[in-house]
Amino acid sequence: MILIALFLIGLDQVTKYLAKVYMFEKGIFQIPLLGDWFKFTYVENPGIAFGVELPGGRITISIFSIIAVAAITWYIFHSFKNTWPYKFSFSFVIGGAIGNLIDRVLYGRVIDFAHLDLYNGTIGGYYLSLWPVFNIADAAISIGVVSSLIFYKQIFEEQSLVHSTMGELEQLSNKETTQSPESNPQSPHE
Repeated sequence: MILIALFLIGLDQVTKYLAKVYMFEKGIFQIPLLGDWFKFTYVENPGIAFGVELPGGRITISIFSIIAVAAITWYIFHSFKNTWPYKFSFSFVIGGAIGNLIDRVLYGRVIDFAHLDLYNGTIGGYYLSLWPVFNIADAAISIGVVSSLIFYKQIFEEQSLVHSTMGELEQLSNKETTQSPESNPQSPHE
């Protein structure tokens, strides 16, 4: 799990560095790859998902990100779950969250560059871009969340089964220890 997260963090940081060096620093802000459908578009996002900004800006978002990463990490290591869908899903979320957190802490904004341009236009007088510009970290978080939904039963329902089974075993253990030899007709003491 840790190796997957570290790989994603490294890949995310390398691709953002390359986008900064080969696009931003050279004044190239868009490189078409598949016509207008997929292109590299250099964007620095000061907000959270979809460019939404929060009061307090960089500090608020960084604190929130640190708390989220710490909570998810704590949950992972204190959970009874040890299956590959669990490890896969949450290692992608953690890797992506840390990748974007590094940008927020170091630069005050996140570098985005991958752009699926499926639709741009106006609907009802409002400009609409169907897909935001994103990066490897964003994709990793999305893959982690979607895979946790796909493998929900394997990740969460089996875990509740473990808790309920442990509870039943505890009840049986308590029942056996509270029975006295006189109340148990099959006691070896007779």
